[in-house]
Amino acid sequence: MAKQDYYETLGINKGASEEEIKKAYRQAAKKHHPDNNPGDEGAAARFSAASEAYEALSDPDKRARYDRFGHTQQGGGGGGYGGGFRGTGFDDLEEILRGMAGGFGGFGGRGGGGRRGPARGNDVEATITVDFMDAVKGGERDIELSIKDICDSCKGSGVKAGTVAENCGGCGGSGQVRQTMQTILGYMETTTACKTCRGTGKIIREKCAPCGGRGKVAKPRTIVVKIPKGIENGQHIKYTGQGEAGEIGTPRGDLYIRIMVSPHKVFKRKGIHVFMEKNISFAQATLGAELTIETPYGDEKHTIQPGTQPETTVTLKGKGMPLLNAPSRSGDLLVTLKLVVPKTINDSQKELLRQFASEGGEDLENIDNGKKGFFGKRKK
Repeated sequence: MAKQDYYETLGINKGASEEEIKKAYRQAAKKHHPDNNPGDEGAAARFSAASEAYEALSDPDKRARYDRFGHTQQGGGGGGYGGGFRGTGFDDLEEILRGMAGGFGGFGGRGGGGRRGPARGNDVEATITVDFMDAVKGGERDIELSIKDICDSCKGSGVKAGTVAENCGGCGGSGQVRQTMQTILGYMETTTACKTCRGTGKIIREKCAPCGGRGKVAKPRTIVVKIPKGIENGQHIKYTGQGEAGEIGTPRGDLYIRIMVSPHKVFKRKGIHVFMEKNISFAQATLGAELTIETPYGDEKHTIQPGTQPETTVTLKGKGMPLLNAPSRSGDLLVTLKLVVPKTINDSQKELLRQFASEGGEDLENIDNGKKGFFGKRKK
């Protein structure tokens, strides 16, 4: 059977640089390594083919011969591309494999044993919604969750009371199996989790009824969530060791509470600052006034000066959101003043407005794009 072209094996073109070749090999080796493909008998062959292609293309001399003669190597120095490990190709290949060894089950003679051991408990995430003012002042909230915990009946073993689990015959109770394959580096030994017992090393013949042999059951639990001042919408609070129980002898997972903050009818938050609008009348804007402004911490008095213009922004220092993890510091409250024009007024008010306009030199004869309005008609 004809060999696949080395460039095709690594998924690169013939003009690829040394760095591109090395990167392509890393990806191919990780993808096809037997430890990452349990049960796939062809993975070892694909891994070996990628290693052979890299060993040939990473060496300039071997690559030049291959580009000229292909797999036949006519005119070459004999011995095949994988026959000797001289030059830079082998050094780089060994370095790449050594760097990836930590992510696989382990190479024979280089630290061996790749058993990952019992797994810790899974993390749990829950979401609660709090009021805007809870995010300002902090607080507590009791929530009810159902979290997997150790089964009281079997104490986490998954075995029916009065029976015991047997050692797995596939791995001899170790939970792992070793495989040896030949590569261009020689023989390489890998370790994978036993498929028969799923890495536990035990076979349960009679399962615990309450947990179905899983060793864990869902149990209700009350969690007291402490809401910190200044928390933002969508942030999480982490409770270490409050998640699901792990396998026997392993720690619990963690609990993450996601906080959703309800919008406020008056305040809008941007970071640690809070924004709002405050309506004022024409008289207040013109003459000045003392305003009562609602803040997240209660009402505040603020004086605006005569001649205050619409859309003026008033800043109340320290009346915004507390800084998370440093609640003694707070942002500001920024208040935009909105001029409110009355929709209806009585005759006396109209006359006063005419006098005001006349004193200011305003022409009320023609309004609304030249059409005579109410004031113009009244005057005539």
